Amino acid sequence: MAKIVNITEAVSIALHSMVLVAKAQKSQMNATIISNITGSSKFHVSKVLQKLVKDGFLLSQRGPAGGFVLEIPPEEITLLQIFESIEGKIIISKCPLNKVCPFGECIFEDLTMIMTRQFRDYLHAHTLADYMLPKYRKIN
Repeated sequence: MAKIVNITEAVSIALHSMVLVAKAQKSQMNATIISNITGSSKFHVSKVLQKLVKDGFLLSQRGPAGGFVLEIPPEEITLLQIFESIEGKIIISKCPLNKVCPFGECIFEDLTMIMTRQFRDYLHAHTLADYMLPKYRKIN
């Protein structure tokens, strides 16, 4: 079955990693732990985490007791900021292919714009702090 919304593995790793780091609070999460919890490759997790460090969301400490901690309070980091850190700015466009329509008017009308705007607004409305609630408690 086809998916309407497709989130890249890198974005999924970024979002889940940031929530895990936020939940760990002062204790540090490292790439190995995150990789084991998410079932993602340690190499891919490390690459994504370094991008989040570069963009100012995380602090990294090397060494056996090293790992990652949030550089910004969780209530100040939106899912949109994390998404755009990995994928770039979300563009609201009428055409899903960003081409000139051969019919003069897109056969999807405003559907693509509406769905993209709703997705962006959802990400903007949610912070890491939202996922520190008890209902999101389970960690493998």
